[in-house]
Amino acid sequence: MGGRRVYRRLASLEEAIAIIRENVPEPKVEEVSLDGVLGRALAEDVYSEVDVPPFDRSTKDGFAVRAADTYGADEDRPISLRVIGRASAGHPYLGEVGEGEAVEIATGAPIPRGADAVVMVERTHRLGDELMVYRSVTPGENVQSAGGDVRVGETVLTAGSLLGPAEVGILAASGRRRVRVFAKPRVAVGSTGDELREPWEELEYGQIRDVNRYVISAAVRRDGGVPIDLGIVPDDEEEIEGAVRRGLEVADLVIFSGSTSAGAGDVMYRVVDRLGPPGILIHGVAIQPGKPTVVGAARGKLIFGLPGNPTSSLTAYRLLASLAVRRMAGLGESPPGGEVEATAAERIEGDVGRRGFLPVHLVRDSDGGFLAFPVPTGSEAISTLARADGFVEKREGISFLGEGSRITVRLFSPGIRVADLSVVGSHCIGLERLIYILRSETGMKVKFVAVGTTGGFSAVRRGEADLAGVHALDPETGEYNVPYIGRYGLKDKAILVRGYKRRQGLMVPPGNPKGVGGIGDLLRGDLTMINRNPGSGTRMLLDRLLEMEGVDSERAASAIRGYTTGAKSHGAVAAAVRAGLADVGVGIEAAAAAYGLDFIPLAEEWYDLLVRRDRLGKEGVRAAIRILRSGKFAEALESLPGMEVGPETGRVIYPPGLDLTLE
Repeated sequence: MGGRRVYRRLASLEEAIAIIRENVPEPKVEEVSLDGVLGRALAEDVYSEVDVPPFDRSTKDGFAVRAADTYGADEDRPISLRVIGRASAGHPYLGEVGEGEAVEIATGAPIPRGADAVVMVERTHRLGDELMVYRSVTPGENVQSAGGDVRVGETVLTAGSLLGPAEVGILAASGRRRVRVFAKPRVAVGSTGDELREPWEELEYGQIRDVNRYVISAAVRRDGGVPIDLGIVPDDEEEIEGAVRRGLEVADLVIFSGSTSAGAGDVMYRVVDRLGPPGILIHGVAIQPGKPTVVGAARGKLIFGLPGNPTSSLTAYRLLASLAVRRMAGLGESPPGGEVEATAAERIEGDVGRRGFLPVHLVRDSDGGFLAFPVPTGSEAISTLARADGFVEKREGISFLGEGSRITVRLFSPGIRVADLSVVGSHCIGLERLIYILRSETGMKVKFVAVGTTGGFSAVRRGEADLAGVHALDPETGEYNVPYIGRYGLKDKAILVRGYKRRQGLMVPPGNPKGVGGIGDLLRGDLTMINRNPGSGTRMLLDRLLEMEGVDSERAASAIRGYTTGAKSHGAVAAAVRAGLADVGVGIEAAAAAYGLDFIPLAEEWYDLLVRRDRLGKEGVRAAIRILRSGKFAEALESLPGMEVGPETGRVIYPPGLDLTLE
């Protein structure tokens, strides 16, 4: 068994990675409670079981009012209102706020029926039941709407997501008690060498402390595994073989350092080859440091023999063994990294007098570089943390980081995977189905941010989005989306791909107790409605339909109760109607059906995809359009009430005549 063993052909790094991928066991899955998910990877998509918040709530201490009752109020001419009750967290006011009335309200308390804004306590003075208001408020001010953060049924986390403190908070807020996660792989870790001693032991001449076992064990924990300590093994072939066999008995993967190079005493490759089949897979890799790395397999488990030199050992682990541990933990292959270099795609602002750590959202540009966009923040919105990829530091004495500047982004989760596709625009359940199919078929990571149709046009113009879902009706031409391309300066920056049809209308409680028959009934005076937010395509459609009835937006605001109360999603509108906070809401039929509401159709519209021209080469963009054209997507859409594909679905409708080939 003695004698010098020379190297066989060195494997390239790419060859080594390919061989390891072929031999990594499938990850195991287990179900755990929330207190055990930190640092784990999700093995399933998680959908919210509740609306977050489940009701319209106050974000300030103050008084719930009808915004219209405060118009004109200032320090010199306060407006007097009558206080009729009090609401606090967990103790809602069950009556209705009428004209000239107010309800004292605490932060987090439900907004009473009839109220649509909160005036902060600092802007008031109370004497008994009389309230003096010294500042006017607008509808929705200091109010977070039901489902305004997360709506029931919304995908809040996707399979493969790493669960940090923010994600655990999202799970809790979404009503989850237990989730399915990838099991932590058990990794047996040992060191070989007669010269090695434990770090706390006194050393004799020629001895060194074992560093590798602790470094590799720490790296295994970071990569989602559970290290099992096999200790220090002498340079004896039988003892090394016995230790590797023990590792195979108790663990899913075995890692040893030492006894891998070409010296006569280095025997790891012989041991591993005997334990097969298949035995040795790789005997040396063309990297420096880390060249004398051995990789084999036995009993369906990978065995890594890493070099004894600490630098070489850690390098080889990061390049090779790490991807096996992380794949088994469901974390993907990318080794963790703490920061990335990016370009500020917009001005990123902060307080001038403070050292700031500002959250940003990362998007890859057409050249593969990182673009960083500021993330809107809000203490009441846990979804802010889910959207941000990391933060950038701003020094004291400056108020912003300029557009185009090179910045260092520190990632919230080391090794975070930046999305393969960024979608920013109008929310639609149909789009969620498309994204689900995309992720299922390709494994791509997709980030979707619902900001409304006009926000989608703006995001594509800025480059924050690769594509956007849009459904903007032009009141002059009656055409969807195309007229807005010129208005947003996108003629040379974007194309428009035909999407699918969906029905918009009025949502009412089951049985339609107030006999709502159509758009004209909104003017009756005995109905309270909930609208969509300004800038949304649904709001634009409603305004167009009202104009056809001879009602402009100014008259609508005064004649229709609740017209100025806008929710940011169809689900939030449906939730408000279901909860009795409104008699009628405007939105899509699929949302009404999901909440068990009756639906009165008003119009059919096109929900299209706006795509940046310079991102057409991105595989995520091309895959999304391929799926849009597929029969699988058409079948998925058929299960959603009021939605269907058309003969033009997936074709480029702007610019005319452009034939987009995706093969």
